[in-house]
Amino acid sequence: MRRIFYFLATNAAIMIVLGVVMQFLPAEYQTEQGRFMVFAIIAGFGGSIFSLLMSKSMAKRAAGVQVITTPKNETEQWLLSTVERQAREAGIGMPEVGIFNTHDMNAFATGASRNNALVAVSSGLLAQMTRDEAEAVMAHEIAHVANGDMITLTLIQGIVNVFVLYLARALALAIDRDGRGIGYFVGFMVGQVIFGFIASIVVAFFSRAREYRADEGGAKYSSPQKMIAALERLRQGQTGELPSQLAAFGINSSVKNMFSTHPPLEDRIAALKNR
Repeated sequence: MRRIFYFLATNAAIMIVLGVVMQFLPAEYQTEQGRFMVFAIIAGFGGSIFSLLMSKSMAKRAAGVQVITTPKNETEQWLLSTVERQAREAGIGMPEVGIFNTHDMNAFATGASRNNALVAVSSGLLAQMTRDEAEAVMAHEIAHVANGDMITLTLIQGIVNVFVLYLARALALAIDRDGRGIGYFVGFMVGQVIFGFIASIVVAFFSRAREYRADEGGAKYSSPQKMIAALERLRQGQTGELPSQLAAFGINSSVKNMFSTHPPLEDRIAALKNR
């Protein structure tokens, strides 16, 4: 239900902004091509930027994250202290720290900026990992924040969205040059599906690349041995699946192909050992 609400809200906001902008376009943009260019940019980046700005609140609801404000036990105190130290070393603002309840081992980071982030870890990870291994996982997530990965992926997604819309329009015009018949509409819809499918491969490629960088950051803010041990533990255990809107920000993905947001754990471990 929440996903439907956010989808409708995002599209409503995009259409409102689009309608307002269209009223103030210079004369040179009051052509069909000019209007579509503005539409593609607003529609392409609008959803991605909205998701980025709302990422923390959406993540808390989707995963059921309980943010630690006042530590209730020694584990929560250790978690806050660890993240605070790593954030200081990474030169970023102290993120919110939270725990979400699941038996699976997982963690993620999200937020609109380096100084306005959320780092969350599962109860299963805290129970099944040693302190050194959990420290490395948190360091990995801090590295994501320090590297600006959330913003980078938002920009990449926005750019590919624009290209998808332009290519879909080109396909639609090839079917119906007038751009007013049912052929144009069907071509535009089908084009978005086809080119969106291809675009997901591009986004996944960049996502996998940033995982290697985050592993290097995890090794830096903890130690290479701790980061390797954490990945080994993940390979032996069960990581589970995060909600779809958080999948790109977790510590592992079970799908090992070109659509995966994460490289295979074996490759990540080998990369760290060969540094």
